[in-house]
Amino acid sequence: MATFTFQEYEVYYEEYGQGTPLILLNGIMMSTLSWKPFIETFSNQHRLILVDLLDQGRSSKLDGLEYNQDIQVEVVKSLCDHLSLPRIDLFGISYGGEVAMRFAIDHPSFVRRLLLFNTTAYTSPWLREIGVAWNKATNDPEAYYATTIPVIYSSSFYTKHQEWMNNRKKILLGVFSNPVFINAMIRLTNSANDHDVRDRLHEIQAPTLVVSCEHDYITPAQEQTFIASKIPHASLVMIPDSGHASMYEKPMLFSSLVLGFVSTSKSDDVI
Repeated sequence: MATFTFQEYEVYYEEYGQGTPLILLNGIMMSTLSWKPFIETFSNQHRLILVDLLDQGRSSKLDGLEYNQDIQVEVVKSLCDHLSLPRIDLFGISYGGEVAMRFAIDHPSFVRRLLLFNTTAYTSPWLREIGVAWNKATNDPEAYYATTIPVIYSSSFYTKHQEWMNNRKKILLGVFSNPVFINAMIRLTNSANDHDVRDRLHEIQAPTLVVSCEHDYITPAQEQTFIASKIPHASLVMIPDSGHASMYEKPMLFSSLVLGFVSTSKSDDVI
């Protein structure tokens, strides 16, 4: 558990294990704490690095500022510089996947392998309206929960795990009552409004794993199909019977995909 200074802000990160560095970039509502169930597995043979982007978790909050994801890309670059990491495996899910794509485009020499889960190459008008709905619900914790959380999961998972979801709701209602968190969420949501790397995906040269989920209602499968079609060395995988939060719905398959891709010593064109 440590911090480093980026510009005038403090960025929180955690390190576990040894080996090839693997950096995980959070989804928009996530933090380093979200990865607790995966730390032992992911750090067994890798140097696992968790980081809270600005306005996430324990990192500085950008009160009163408007920004886009460029600043998050430079946070990741500063983290690499701070830890003297010349090459990394970079994972991003949802919002973190958007930042990961932009990082791989702007700093290609740093990325050995790229993993993009449940993410999109641009914020479509449809996705932007979802963000507007989230922001409009922020004055009511119950409404914010109902607007943001159920749609993250597949309907089958949400229905089958009612006790887990109810316990999670109790926790999240407290979080959603915190104005510091809510104001940060508004800024994070707005920071993705101009996200569009569709015309630059071909610049990504790292071997890339793109993962879709059958019942992802936030970033539907066609978004990942497009990404994989434009990145030269990309492979596309579909997780069946899962929603947007693939790490919670299918943790074993999720872990197997991540570790399998970063651990193999051969790429598809080498036999």
